[in-house]
Amino acid sequence: MIALGAAAAVMGTAACGGSSGPSAAGASGAPAGSAAAAASGGSGSASAWALTGGDEAAFRTSFTSWNGANPSAQVDSQFFANDAYKQKIRSAIGAGQAPTLIYNWGGGTLKSYVTAKKVVDLTSDVKSAHLASRFFPSVLLNGQVDGKTYALPNNAVQPVVLYYNKDVFAKIGVTPPKTWDDLLAVIPKFKAAGLAPLSMGGQSKWPQLMWLEYLTDRLGGPTVIQDIEENKPNSWSNPAIIKALTMIQQLVDAGGFTKGFDSISTDSSADLALLYTGRAGMILQGSWGYPGIKTADPSFISAGKLGYTTFPTVTGGTGAPTDIVGNPANFWAVSSDANGGAQTAAKSYLKSGVLNEANIDALIAGGSVPPVIGVDAKIAKSTDPAYLSWVYKLAEKAPGFQLSWDQAISPAAADALLTNLDQIFLKQMSPQDFVTAMNKTIGT
Repeated sequence: MIALGAAAAVMGTAACGGSSGPSAAGASGAPAGSAAAAASGGSGSASAWALTGGDEAAFRTSFTSWNGANPSAQVDSQFFANDAYKQKIRSAIGAGQAPTLIYNWGGGTLKSYVTAKKVVDLTSDVKSAHLASRFFPSVLLNGQVDGKTYALPNNAVQPVVLYYNKDVFAKIGVTPPKTWDDLLAVIPKFKAAGLAPLSMGGQSKWPQLMWLEYLTDRLGGPTVIQDIEENKPNSWSNPAIIKALTMIQQLVDAGGFTKGFDSISTDSSADLALLYTGRAGMILQGSWGYPGIKTADPSFISAGKLGYTTFPTVTGGTGAPTDIVGNPANFWAVSSDANGGAQTAAKSYLKSGVLNEANIDALIAGGSVPPVIGVDAKIAKSTDPAYLSWVYKLAEKAPGFQLSWDQAISPAAADALLTNLDQIFLKQMSPQDFVTAMNKTIGT
């Protein structure tokens, strides 16, 4: 019991800043027999847990297609809301009952799985199937630990962008903010019109992290988070972080976010709904938000009402204005606790069922950009060519692409990060108290 408790602590995953989009609450999909079988997969079959919302339709299509063509290597899937998934996978991995295919974000969380010997080394499988030549190299790196591959991409490139409602902007008579000063300047105009300048799903906490990530990068560049990842003493005390926290509280004081933002859920897509129903002008969200909007209100996109742009520049900052934050992709890892038959089925699916031509087509049709080399022609023929091409080039040309911080650092530090940042947004903690608390997590 002590060993299981320790494993659960090691595996504790934090809510993700930018790691998944709005999802419907609850789970869907039929479990495969007993609880243990549903987790690890029965003999000759694998199991998978994935997230609702975002690329859910593409995942379901992929599983259905694979199962129809591979009766001896089935994949039984279940879908969970973002925050619920993180709690469930924490318990399952700690108890040795994880699904065969573990949905993850790479980074520090994947490293904790590797350290605890909870996932399978896929290096030889990647080599034998020549998978390395198919994906963006920068994406594949996020599935590696110490030079070995433990996870492979399973969906889309996911930069965080600033979405805006064109109708609302036209009504108020403002243009998309290009600088931080521009952003602050338009807030009073939204408030005068009785509208929220920015939507925010603060209940899940991780959406707040995207503001800290971008502001820190704009002010100090990518080395700020790199120092933290490398466990350099007092690295949270970097002036760029303190300044970013101060600017966040400045935005809160100015009334930048919708009232009651800390009770708005991303899992229910309530934050996105505020945008496309015209009650908020903007939202900072990952590119996974686009498929969510497209599903919830297709006419909002087809009528050209959705605008999108990069995060504002910050005067005096040293970070590149073309840097982006978010997730290079989500990943599948294979549980080392699954039986041999389940592992074999999972590896077969990874080699030829994930991001194959049909899966790529489904992702593009849903409004996502697969991290696959040479999909330009498919994107050009899609129903969303302008947006998808913009995202593709944004990710391809960005000099820096920061993985969401709560996935880049250790799970223990990520828990503290999200809790403390929530207090920053609620004005219950000062920037200096925040960095003092986070410096204590270095090396945890």
